[in-house]
Amino acid sequence: MDAISLQNVTKSYDEVKAVDSVSLQVREGAVLGLLGPNGAGKTSTIRMIMNILAPDEGSIRVFGQPVGDETRHSIGYLPEERGLYPRMKVLNVIVFLGALHGLSEAEAEKRGREWLNRFELSDWADKKVQDLSKGMQQKVQFICAVLHKPRLMILDEPFSGLDPVNAATLESTMLEMRGQGSTIVLSTHRMEQVEKMCDSICLIDKGHNVLDGDLRAIKQSYGKNTVRIEFTGPDTFLTHPAIASVNRFGSGAEARLKPGGDPQEILKGALDAGARIHRFELLEPSLNEIFIEKTGHA
Repeated sequence: MDAISLQNVTKSYDEVKAVDSVSLQVREGAVLGLLGPNGAGKTSTIRMIMNILAPDEGSIRVFGQPVGDETRHSIGYLPEERGLYPRMKVLNVIVFLGALHGLSEAEAEKRGREWLNRFELSDWADKKVQDLSKGMQQKVQFICAVLHKPRLMILDEPFSGLDPVNAATLESTMLEMRGQGSTIVLSTHRMEQVEKMCDSICLIDKGHNVLDGDLRAIKQSYGKNTVRIEFTGPDTFLTHPAIASVNRFGSGAEARLKPGGDPQEILKGALDAGARIHRFELLEPSLNEIFIEKTGHA
């Protein structure tokens, strides 16, 4: 069964089409990366799946049912904007939002304390939300989204404000929940997280679905057209006519080849220039490169 199915969904605000005939399927138990530049239509799409907004055209189904109050209770939603009450105590806001999803206060408090302990926030249970750091608030918001054990989680920029350690903790938690059968829609600009976590992607630009499908298959379809070179010495070989673009980093560069470009020519050019090669590897393009190619946004 598909966890989410969109068929030719359109949403306009006055004269602006925020979402234009988008179709999308997310299979149950998968992790989908919902991608796109700012203003592409991602948030409007999410809000229609949540039944916060109604589409002007098209249909949306969640676990086989048309979106409505019943489907909303099967979803855990973490919005990009803070959705917590700043003057409430941390545990109180968790219990309150858990009750809105049908949990008893006792069960919501029990689960809330377990999650706070897991995220090393137990000492903050009786503090006001406004006293927490941005990263702490993000973890509390995540707890509120998953407290009722939803079958579907829609997470909009969940890693915002988190340091690398806490981002890794959240990532492992999400993958654990996926392993228990939850479906996850991950909307983020952090392409490295998408590459690590997602089974499939949907890339929206200017309201249109411009690329979607299995992430592995999409990357393989581009072929191995990127050369990663770690070197010391001259870098004049990076202007070789077979190279379309170059991304420099501390110890070397990633060079994307033009169609038909021969990586052996790049290696020969580097050696002829007098560079000392420490690593030379042919790679598939990164998701970040694919994103830029499809949307034209660096």
